[in-house]
Amino acid sequence: MSTPGALGDFEPIARRHEQHAWNWYDWANSAFFTTVLTVLFGPFMVTVAGRAAGCGDSADDTCSKAVHVLGLHLAAGSLPSYLTSFATIVSAVILPIVGAQVDRSGTKKWNMAWYAWSGAFFCALLFFMHGDHWQLGALAVVVSSVLCGCSLVAYYAILVDISTEDERDAVSARGWAFGYLGDSLLLLVNLAVVLGHSALGLDKEMAVRLSLLSAAVWWAGFTIIPVRRLRNRPPRGVTRDGSLWQRSFGQLWTTFREMKAFPMTILFLVAYLFYNDGIQTVIYSASVYGSKQLHFGDSVLITASLVIQFVAFGGALFFGRLAARIGAYRCILHGTFAWMVICAVAYFLPAKNVGLFMLVGVAIGIILGGTQALSRSFFSLFIPRGREGEYFALYNACERGTSWFGTLLFGLMFQITGSYRPAIVSLVVFFVIGAALLLRLDPRRGIREAGNAVPASL
Repeated sequence: MSTPGALGDFEPIARRHEQHAWNWYDWANSAFFTTVLTVLFGPFMVTVAGRAAGCGDSADDTCSKAVHVLGLHLAAGSLPSYLTSFATIVSAVILPIVGAQVDRSGTKKWNMAWYAWSGAFFCALLFFMHGDHWQLGALAVVVSSVLCGCSLVAYYAILVDISTEDERDAVSARGWAFGYLGDSLLLLVNLAVVLGHSALGLDKEMAVRLSLLSAAVWWAGFTIIPVRRLRNRPPRGVTRDGSLWQRSFGQLWTTFREMKAFPMTILFLVAYLFYNDGIQTVIYSASVYGSKQLHFGDSVLITASLVIQFVAFGGALFFGRLAARIGAYRCILHGTFAWMVICAVAYFLPAKNVGLFMLVGVAIGIILGGTQALSRSFFSLFIPRGREGEYFALYNACERGTSWFGTLLFGLMFQITGSYRPAIVSLVVFFVIGAALLLRLDPRRGIREAGNAVPASL
């Protein structure tokens, strides 16, 4: 008969097996965010909706003619932004409820899987957006975005089940790195298909539609790997009694009331809201800044985007190893300082200097992967055991619910000054506030208050 000690010797091996399987969902879902939401969907939706509005095939984001959505008259050129904002608001409302359900299900991997496969199904419907038929595409992108957020709630919660406090930074970093590598490879293929559509015997719109479909297939297909290799665990520290209403809304309300007992958790969450909003706005505005202020063409901007994605792969791994030496807290704090420097340097970039623009892209890639990966693992240390779904739902909901602050400031600064240079440097304020809040954080206290072990490196 095996002794408990002998069995315990195999536990790290079993965890590592599940950790590698868990990483594959970062690889799977990142294609949706990059190929669909970041690159292809917006311009294609503007073109299709623009036809319906009467702007013609040359429609771009300046198309001011309106399409009708639920009785509202919305400019075709602004429709992708409105759809993204609507999905963000819906997610902010739904995700906390999903988190409460995930914690009580005892089947986190299946929660992740069915939300992922449902999201991939709606993503695949984007293939049928053509001509002037934009309505199905609008519904598909909103629903798939919300479902993807739901899948991430379960996915993040699984991180706590498959890793110890000391392992979590490295596991999260490998996941982010894997995600960046996967979406970069698919994006590279899809850009080749779209830009070289004539050589493939395709018209450009069919090339875009096939690329959107490929992201859905990629997302659904690679989700099978973690589903096959991960195992479910019974819920801990929560009850499965009561009605669906009591297990979701009721527990959610209880969680909000109990959060006052975890002030460090709240403090980090607020800090994350600010510095992450700054990160997301820098990424969003980089192409606008490069195009309108620095006067680069599409080829330079596409190359810079791919450079950032591929470098972020190495950046996530680098920060994971650095966290093992100096701790995630210091890495994140120093990362906010690095983002301040990036915004300041971007302000002084000369127009049409490709070399300097690419160097800034490399810097963004290095810091981007690390700060995002370590924020996820660091926050997990501040979550009471058994409440991972609820707290990660709040993490995602708050992130999505405030992600428009940075873009609003960026737009206002451009409107006031008429230049994108003050707009880009104004984003420093988000990193200053985030860093100031992080400096007030006592991570050891917060981790102990949540009932978790303090990692050796913090």
